[in-house]
Amino acid sequence: MVSREDTEFLALLVHRGLILREVAEQVFPALHKGAALDALLAHHTGLAPETIAKWRRTRGGEIPELPGYEILGHAGRGGTADVFRAREHKTGRVIALKVLNVESTRNPRVRDAFAREAKLLEKLRHKGLVEGYGVFKSGSSIYSKMEFIEGHTLLELLDRGQPFDETAALRVVLGVAEVLEHLAGQGVIHRDIKPGNIMLSASGVLKLIDLGFAGSAGELGQASDTTVGTKEYLSPEQAQGAGGADARSDIYSLGVTLFHLVVGRLPFQSTDDRELLRMQVMASLKSPELKSRGLSHHLHYFIEKMMAKDIEARYQSWAELMGDFREQIAGREALDFEKQVRERAQRRR
Repeated sequence: MVSREDTEFLALLVHRGLILREVAEQVFPALHKGAALDALLAHHTGLAPETIAKWRRTRGGEIPELPGYEILGHAGRGGTADVFRAREHKTGRVIALKVLNVESTRNPRVRDAFAREAKLLEKLRHKGLVEGYGVFKSGSSIYSKMEFIEGHTLLELLDRGQPFDETAALRVVLGVAEVLEHLAGQGVIHRDIKPGNIMLSASGVLKLIDLGFAGSAGELGQASDTTVGTKEYLSPEQAQGAGGADARSDIYSLGVTLFHLVVGRLPFQSTDDRELLRMQVMASLKSPELKSRGLSHHLHYFIEKMMAKDIEARYQSWAELMGDFREQIAGREALDFEKQVRERAQRRR
């Protein structure tokens, strides 16, 4: 009788690309008759028993084993990498350890992008940007070290079914804009602004956590037929794969993020990627929720200006956008204060 543990382990090795499916098929008949799986794998692959034992301990390399680090738990998973909470023995600090998955490690372009992101995070220090501590290789795996943030992404908060109130959403956009202005000042365009790349820490601090698609202004000035970013948040020029994307493309994506925060859904939705990209370029922005939820005319204006199809009609700089947002936040706070004063006065009567 084949144990469930052995069956799942064999399937995991195939899934992670550590053994071929054909090897698993060769192993299974003998395994079904009672042979030991580890011995069968060693016989059919030529791998050392120590390697197979390590695969057992680490779930086929899914859980890192690194000298100098204690793995404290799995923190997240993306399309190309896993993130673990780890303690660095040398410093004693708890960090986020990001490791490329097996398939991504074999792709030179993904490897280069991973290393580039790690170096950018190490260089572009800002209080609203996750701090990077470098990139390194151990065995066949590639890792980057980052500040560990206890909290949730804005997308996780939205998935709980509660949109942000207007003032909270304005504060989020202002905080992210401050980070993006800092990046732009260093010649870097983000290209993947979305709620899933913005974290709110347990202490209420906003952090931009991903520079995986970031590029320099010079690089972005070259024409390209490749669409970069997350399709639901792409600016029209990015959706067309055009060269010349700049800070105004990030402003558009931040406008989509603002819409998502206050409405609770995306402005353009389709199960067909090509149709979604067409909508980003051609479709008009429509949302009955913006009118029905008592949101201010200023918020309508901000979203429409940030998400203008014509790049020249958008905010032209982060300074211009932040000036409007700071003024609106200050005005709302003043109104709230005046309302509180009136309510206290009424209670005293």
